[in-house]
Amino acid sequence: MPNRLLRVNAYTTLDLVDGRARGHEFESDAPGVVNVTAPREDPDHVTLEVELDGTEIDDLAAHADEFDLSPAQARTLAEALESTADRVEAAQNGDDL
Repeated sequence: MPNRLLRVNAYTTLDLVDGRARGHEFESDAPGVVNVTAPREDPDHVTLEVELDGTEIDDLAAHADEFDLSPAQARTLAEALESTADRVEAAQNGDDL
């Protein structure tokens, strides 16, 4: 992804995930990056960062979205991801949950 706003390195949480940008007049698929981080010194929040490859989306200027979460919010998100992943995995395996 040229012209990235987020730094991508060996510590990036997820790089090259399938992403989608959706607006009122458009919808475009593009590879993206998802990263979870916190300040190195005296961390007081968790940051969730998302960026799609701007070269794949003509309708949207290059940008990255960031969400600052409290530890409780980060855990709620993690639990929702875990339970949804379990449901999808069970469906793929033909299991009933």
